[in-house]
Amino acid sequence: MQPTANVTSGDVLDWHAIEWKRVYRTVKNLRQRIFRASRDGDRRRVRSLQRLMLRCTANVLESVRRVTQVNQGKMTAGVDQVVTTTPEERGALCRKLHQRELHKVHPVRRVYIPKKKGKRPLGMGIHVTRDTL
Repeated sequence: MQPTANVTSGDVLDWHAIEWKRVYRTVKNLRQRIFRASRDGDRRRVRSLQRLMLRCTANVLESVRRVTQVNQGKMTAGVDQVVTTTPEERGALCRKLHQRELHKVHPVRRVYIPKKKGKRPLGMGIHVTRDTL
């Protein structure tokens, strides 16, 4: 069985070739390990596992899938005004997010999205635009 990270062709991830059960199992296992270390009071291990989670390809894959396919607001553009709809765009987004240094803290960007009764504030922790990807 091939690792999930090897489902690439060139610079774009093959979205349809991903073994989603394996991705979910990997992320769930990491979450459980973080929970157990936290419950045991082992802060060093918690931090180590959290860093591992941030670098984990499976975590990036699941996060992008959740935001672009599963989430109820999947067709709502973020602060960058981009909606990712095709498998190719999702694969490219995963690859670019995984290559970025995610440990840097970025300021929250606030935009107001239109609603039926005025506008609602939306805060995004990481501001990503097509230019920065």
